[in-house]
Amino acid sequence: MNNNLVGVVIDSGHGGTDSGAVGNNMYEKDYTLKISKYMYDRFKELGIPVTMTRDIDITLSPTERVDKILNAYGDNPNVIVVSNHLNAGGGTGAEVIYALRNSDKLANSVLKNIGLTGQTTRKIYQRTLPTNSSKDYYFIHRDTGTTEPIIVEYGFIDDKPSNVEFLNNNYKELAEAVIKSILEYKNIPYTPPVSTKPSAPTQDTYTVQKGDTLYSISKKFNTTVDMLKQLNNLSSNNLSVGKMLKIPSSTSNYYTVKKGDTLYSIATKNNTTVDLIKELNNLNSNTLSIGQILKLPSTEIIEIPETITYKVKKGDTLYSIAKTYDTTVDAIKELNNLTSNTLSINTTLQIPTSKTIETPTTTKTHIVEPGDTLYSLARQY
Repeated sequence: MNNNLVGVVIDSGHGGTDSGAVGNNMYEKDYTLKISKYMYDRFKELGIPVTMTRDIDITLSPTERVDKILNAYGDNPNVIVVSNHLNAGGGTGAEVIYALRNSDKLANSVLKNIGLTGQTTRKIYQRTLPTNSSKDYYFIHRDTGTTEPIIVEYGFIDDKPSNVEFLNNNYKELAEAVIKSILEYKNIPYTPPVSTKPSAPTQDTYTVQKGDTLYSISKKFNTTVDMLKQLNNLSSNNLSVGKMLKIPSSTSNYYTVKKGDTLYSIATKNNTTVDLIKELNNLNSNTLSIGQILKLPSTEIIEIPETITYKVKKGDTLYSIAKTYDTTVDAIKELNNLTSNTLSINTTLQIPTSKTIETPTTTKTHIVEPGDTLYSLARQY
């Protein structure tokens, strides 16, 4: 293999008596070991020389950790060191910290690829000692010779539970983001892992521009406001310029099983039935495993109607009309080419609506028998 990568050292942050950060009933040391082991196996599979500073739950001093790094493949600038961590302190998203001696190219690539998994990204940066700005703050940068180390903070362990759940459910994808970045950085062909699970639908991303509304974006990408809000965990219609939105690129519907889920609860939540989920996934029992990906019945989205007509009455404002019809002032103004918020009584407005009907694309045929009613058929299916 023609490349200048001597080897990769994977550092599982913390360990043993040093639990690292704690939050949401998990310990940083456990997560870093889990993601590091996966990363180690994948580098092996790809034929890349790789070593771990720890592969069990043991305590390592900074000196022991540095010795393991430098003894793995020597003090060489073509040794990549990945120190895996979780952040804490009330934030959201991933960060990458790189050494003063190195360029930002690898760190930028890692953060970009982490963002493509759906994880929020914050920044890359360098940090110096308060007493000496010529030296790195972190020993993993400062004391590791000429190697190229990066610290990857995949997210915040004390973030809201749904975001920490994302870290747990997608640790393999996050690890792959780092692996892919390193191989691309060293001009080595990257091969994705072979998966026996059905892959979730791919997603595109869109950066919010000045003047954008959820309604205008939904029209641009042939989706709905509700779907954009659900996919991006938005609780309101407000958008900020520069925000990265996930855009659905498939109507296929997949669900990752979480702790406490049952087929019945999943079916109820997704407006389907246990039998149909079992049929689509070739399940012979009701037993589920955490992290299992289930295919759910696909739906066709029918918007009815795209707009409705509304005649302005005394006391109406754009805000009150928008609230009544679950849309935004900007969406109404855009649709009606309004340049101000002033309204005249009896003016006719076109109002965007995000109301949708989801219809299953999986159908069955039933021959009506004596005693059948629409109600009994609805209950049966």
